[in-house]
Amino acid sequence: LNGEVFYTLQEAQIIIEQWRRHYNTIRPHRALGYRPPAPETIIPIDQ
Repeated sequence: LNGEVFYTLQEAQIIIEQWRRHYNTIRPHRALGYRPPAPETIIPIDQ
């Protein structure tokens, strides 16, 4: 996100949300031994 240029608020919201989801659900976490979180531990916000 550091080098990203957002032209609209909506564009920023979409890209930041995609980054947040990737950061919290897909990327390896050091505290978990560099594994991604287990899918069953992720609760979607819209439920």
